[in-house]
Amino acid sequence: MIRQLFILSSKGDPLLFRDFRGETGDDVVNVFYQKVTALPGDQPPVVMTLRDLHFLHIRQGGLYWVATTTADSSPFTIVEFLNRLAALVKDYCGGLSEKSVQMNFALIYELLDEVLDYGHIQTTSSDMLKNFLQSEAVSSRPFSLFDLSNVGLFGADTQQSKVAPSSAAARPIQASREQGGRSEIFVDVVERMSVVVGSNGVLMKADVEGEIRVKCFMPSCSEIRIGLNEELSIGKSQLRGYGAAVRVDRCSFHQGVRLDEFDSHRILRLCPSQGEQTVMQYQLTDDLPTAPPFRLFPTIERDGTGRLILFLKLRCDLPPKSSAVNVCASVPVPKGAVSLSQELSSPDQSAELQSQNRAVVWQIPRLAGGTQLSALFKLDVPGLSSASMLEVGPVGLSFELPKFSATGLQIRFLRLSPVQPAPSQRWVRYVTHSDSYSIRI
Repeated sequence: MIRQLFILSSKGDPLLFRDFRGETGDDVVNVFYQKVTALPGDQPPVVMTLRDLHFLHIRQGGLYWVATTTADSSPFTIVEFLNRLAALVKDYCGGLSEKSVQMNFALIYELLDEVLDYGHIQTTSSDMLKNFLQSEAVSSRPFSLFDLSNVGLFGADTQQSKVAPSSAAARPIQASREQGGRSEIFVDVVERMSVVVGSNGVLMKADVEGEIRVKCFMPSCSEIRIGLNEELSIGKSQLRGYGAAVRVDRCSFHQGVRLDEFDSHRILRLCPSQGEQTVMQYQLTDDLPTAPPFRLFPTIERDGTGRLILFLKLRCDLPPKSSAVNVCASVPVPKGAVSLSQELSSPDQSAELQSQNRAVVWQIPRLAGGTQLSALFKLDVPGLSSASMLEVGPVGLSFELPKFSATGLQIRFLRLSPVQPAPSQRWVRYVTHSDSYSIRI
């Protein structure tokens, strides 16, 4: 049983508040934010307690989603409910942000009235809820299929002559046609890489976690069929097919996915509801079918004036037609560094010394495959010694790789059944993010 539910901004401003029982004071919002900000570290515990009241929260879209309850409730159930509530708000409002919540507070309050009754969970099914919600979402930016100004574009594998912007699916599922309510379906292959590269350039660890997400904007779609690589093998079993080997160690599927054609033809069948759902999750451990996307060549020395000299050369080993965007390299430096001078190989790069984090942050908006960039940093570190120079590194990279799949997983086809009478668009998009990419120097 949930007593209160509220949403806070990252600064602690209450965006929504609903008290279902009326048994606790109105200061629970301030109490929670004081407790969550007083804890050290960036990851506070999910469950916190104040006398007989328990606070359970998640972080989604830069917001705190908080529920309070007593000891007679399952924390796992409430945390799962908060995740599903955030997914519902994202589906019905078109995105998760402080602005979207503020602009759609009436719709979210209406949503809460349907999913919770006196603190008891009723349903989180978007198919059921769409019959009861009357308010329309307010979109901060109208969707346009021809807006190609965004850098992070994903290619459509089934329609290579057209490209959908990365914000194409960020719209309410019940948008009217005037708001851009086109009949479309998006299939996203999203992967996250965890890589550790030794100081000698040898790959020490390489893990990939991926998922296939489906976001449906079709009011009447009975079934979709998603064809994966015929050569896809699960685990250490014998490789399949005659093409390039594609392997994952383990995978799991949404409960609504039918797998009767998966073993023989690698086809997923499901009847999608409107909104976003994860149909498949998979993992590849200690193996990559290709070389890591980046390689770093560092040089560290001390000049005659006692300054620390860092020369970094970053090479992108992606195919020439691919590129990385939003690349950020964070280089830990000795404690006490006071100033930084820099020489960058291109004008669109930037770098700064973050004294609080003891790191030099090097920002690269775009790095094409098969190219390399360099940076020379000179730091003034009082009392620099050989021991303090050992504090440099390891380098942490964060990036986004559009139109790239680290495991090689591909969508062969995306078919709708029955064939839609109205014009519909099908989009397949690939993106690989960095989860933890560390290079020792």
